[in-house]
Amino acid sequence: MENVILVIHLILALCLIGIVLLQRSEGGGLGMGGGGDVMTGRAAATALAKLTWIFAIGFIATSITLTVLARQEAASSSVMDGVVIDGEEPATTDAPALPSGADLLPPSASDAPQSAPRAD
Repeated sequence: MENVILVIHLILALCLIGIVLLQRSEGGGLGMGGGGDVMTGRAAATALAKLTWIFAIGFIATSITLTVLARQEAASSSVMDGVVIDGEEPATTDAPALPSGADLLPPSASDAPQSAPRAD
């Protein structure tokens, strides 16, 4: 279920990016520029603007849904599950055995070659 919503979320994000890039820039950032529709103060809603709102609402809805699903999954486990408390071992001890200290040391003098190799 989470994967399906995630795929829909990614598709909505790409569609939202595409629709915003297709819209005409009017230079109306912070209320500057524009100049069209001086008498009305409100521009007519175009099809691209309506699609932008639809994709944005869908994107926010899938974001909230993914957050709720992730929270439900996180509630079933705890960070403290693997912590040793009062000398007790954690529940899972499937770790492989570590090598002993003798295996980690360099070779002793008795293992060294008798003479140095020739440099031919």
